[in-house]
Amino acid sequence: MDFKNLGNTLSNSFSQITPFASRTLQYTKEQLGQAEDKTQLPADYIDLEKRVDALKQAHQKMLAVTSQYSNEAYDYPPNIKETFQDLGRTVSEKVHLLSSATSPAEAQAALVAPPSAKPQPKTFSHAMARASLASSQLLHQHHTGAGEDPLATALEKYALASERVGEARLGQDAQIQSRFLAGWNTTLNTNLTFATRARKNVENSRLSLDAVKARVKGTTFKLATGGMGDHHDEQDLSPEAQEEIEKAEDEFVTQTEEAVGVMQNVLDTPEPLRNLAELVAAQIEYHKKAYEVLSELAPVIEGLQTEQEVSRAAAF
Repeated sequence: MDFKNLGNTLSNSFSQITPFASRTLQYTKEQLGQAEDKTQLPADYIDLEKRVDALKQAHQKMLAVTSQYSNEAYDYPPNIKETFQDLGRTVSEKVHLLSSATSPAEAQAALVAPPSAKPQPKTFSHAMARASLASSQLLHQHHTGAGEDPLATALEKYALASERVGEARLGQDAQIQSRFLAGWNTTLNTNLTFATRARKNVENSRLSLDAVKARVKGTTFKLATGGMGDHHDEQDLSPEAQEEIEKAEDEFVTQTEEAVGVMQNVLDTPEPLRNLAELVAAQIEYHKKAYEVLSELAPVIEGLQTEQEVSRAAAF
């Protein structure tokens, strides 16, 4: 078999079908080490590509973690079993119903009252609130001494505080979803996608340019034992061939300039940093609220503790 002629036939046939076929043939030749004079991209362009790739990876890594803010139960204890009745009403509603109960039966009915709305949130703080209130009622029901059980009272107050902390966490999550996740997902799925598309256009125009050069200069596809076709220096090319190369070069330069603009715009946009600032602000607001709630609670529980210690000392 005449491999040289077969290579010439393949090269000419592919180049005459479609630009896609020409690029495919050129790409195959490059992968097999059969291409000559591969057009090199500018060093500044390569640096931009590396920076865009790093930005994309940073978005992917951050979103892989922060996307958990869209999952309400990301800190919900996996080992607890709560029933539909447990999740039926808020702790605040249950405390209100319990305050009007006049017997153990009414108190129990308040704890298992039918839901007034959708099931309560499954967060760690909400779970703590429900567990604390249930524990408080267990102690109340079995308390036989004078007055109220101080631990039961403290647990009820802690339950109310924990629910407030849980609501603050849900507020934080909502802010992060709208002000951080939405922005970073837009950058990843839109802005960086545009940059990827622009870079693909550069690669396609580069392959087309090199395919034209290879064809008009007479280089052909080498099979396993084949050789190269006749090679013509650029000064030996016809005006038509030179014009075809110049047209492909102009397209390559145009696509490269457009890609540089797109990539530079993605890298220079302040949106990711602005979104990150919103993430931090949401976290600050949540932790500040949690601090305020617990700071209000701490002296109350300390007061109950002191009263219990005084009563115990007086009893002896």
